[in-house]
Amino acid sequence: MMMADSGSTEEVAVIGNTDITSAESENNIINTMVERGTALLRKMEINVAEAEKRTGKNTVNMQETYTVYLIETRPAETIPEGAMPAAPDTLWRRYSEFELLRTYLLVTFPYIIIPPLPEKRAEFVWHKLSADNLDPDFVERRRVGLENFLLRVASHPVLSNDQIFFLFLTEEKGWREAVLDTGFQDKVDSRLKSLSAMFRVKNPDKRFTALKQYSDELNTVISQLLRVRARVADRMYGVYKVHGNYGRVFSEWSAIEKEMGDGLQSAGHHMDTYAASIDDILEEEEHYADQLKEYLFYTDAVRSVCRKNELIQYELEMEVQDLAHKKQQKEELLSGTVRIFSLKGMTSKLFGQETQEQRESKVAALDQSIHEGEETVLQKNKECKEFVRSAWEDIERFKEQKDKDLREALISYAIMQISMCKKGIQVWSNAKECFNKM
Repeated sequence: MMMADSGSTEEVAVIGNTDITSAESENNIINTMVERGTALLRKMEINVAEAEKRTGKNTVNMQETYTVYLIETRPAETIPEGAMPAAPDTLWRRYSEFELLRTYLLVTFPYIIIPPLPEKRAEFVWHKLSADNLDPDFVERRRVGLENFLLRVASHPVLSNDQIFFLFLTEEKGWREAVLDTGFQDKVDSRLKSLSAMFRVKNPDKRFTALKQYSDELNTVISQLLRVRARVADRMYGVYKVHGNYGRVFSEWSAIEKEMGDGLQSAGHHMDTYAASIDDILEEEEHYADQLKEYLFYTDAVRSVCRKNELIQYELEMEVQDLAHKKQQKEELLSGTVRIFSLKGMTSKLFGQETQEQRESKVAALDQSIHEGEETVLQKNKECKEFVRSAWEDIERFKEQKDKDLREALISYAIMQISMCKKGIQVWSNAKECFNKM
């Protein structure tokens, strides 16, 4: 993540601070921890440069308005001083194509915490903020979020090497067909199957159980934080706008004063400026809320990995149980006894025992089935261990990223609030100077 440096001697923030540069402002808005060591980012720069509203017909031949996003890529190379950088390669993508890419990544890399997409429709909004998904301010925040998503994927040591992701960045035509040709949709685990595994798995991995519980709790905490922030934004908007009344009153008052008129008029001007500043302030603050929302959506990605672990563990347990049942059947055939009540036992009593030849044939078939079952259990066990190893390696990477990002986001948000308070103090200090000159 590239945000205001909390260790600097002078605390600065984007909001309400006119000394910060535009580059620093952009760094504060784009929330990404980019590992430039990945092969893809050493070769390519990636940007979502702009958004454009379009109108066209959808799959059911109905007219619709939608937004497309311009992806720019260019070679990551050092530009000689005075030289112009190479023109970027560009292509347009709809949000639904980003969704398809992420679904493909979820299915293809179930052991990886896949970065989330920005919200499709605005959530946790305060009452003056538009919830329209075609609102220009919302579209701009989503553009930043989609760029952040691409940089997250491109900075991941595994995801960055995926060919389908590379085609998403470089091939506008034929990409959808290429991703569908992978057959990833056939590998999607049904929700019913995942729910069954969650409730029926007998020996869940305690680390994944604890991680899923933490993810649920983090989701709750961030949701509450965003709700509080929306309520504060509502209150703050009202407080700032009420300051406009000071401006109106001071202006009216100045009209009836001779000696004090200029000072009152100037003070009123400061109050009007202060009241008008809240719109830009809260729009900028919305970018900080989006950084928290990213981790709200990350919690579902974490749960997805935990659910896949439960499903793999459940499938292993079912194979072990099936193998144990076959071995019991063989033992019963060899001993001629039935340990539990069964249809086989009732049949034997009614129609007599099987012949030795029949029993040997069944034992031979069971031996083959047991051998295949043992191979399956070994394979499932190997898959389970490999999944746990790979998943936990990515979880540790994610934990480091999460701690760093959230710490910096909260620090930057606090710096922003301090800056806003300083601006309020400055307004009243200016007003005081106006009153002193009366």
